[in-house]
Order: sequence, then structure tokens, then C-alpha cells
Amino acid sequence: MDIRVVFARNLKHYRQACGLTQAALAAAMEVDRAHVSAMERGQQNVTLQTLQRVAAHLDVAPAKLIEERAEGDVRSRKP
Repeated sequence: MDIRVVFARNLKHYRQACGLTQAALAAAMEVDRAHVSAMERGQQNVTLQTLQRVAAHLDVAPAKLIEERAEGDVRSRKP
């Protein structure tokens, strides 16, 4: 599977698990909401620095954001 799609699914999963909207995450990261939206649609190639920043704001290990998991797989937010 395309790593951008894996990241997109995991980003959306962990963002929602934190109870954050795209706008709230964008504000915390000091980026535009459209940037978060593009990441969640797999249309954005993120840098390792962005991966680290997203993970920090969602309180998950960066590896969790690029880990392939089944579509319906629900896991804890914590690594």
C-alpha cells in the first residue's frame, strides 16, 4: 500500500481518537487546515519533521503513523 495512504488513514484515526478537528490540529501545528486535509487524503508528501510534529501533537510514536493496520483495526492512542 502507498505509504501516503497508510499515513493518511493513521493520521485521521489518531486525530479523531484525540477528539481533534482538522482545524484544531492545524492550529496547534501552525499550518492551514487545508494542509491537514491534504495529508489525510494522502495527497501530501510529508517530511520526517512533519511526521514528528504530527506525532507529538497527537501523543503517539511517529512509527504508529506509518504502521499498516487493517481498516477496522482500533488500537489505543499510546504506543
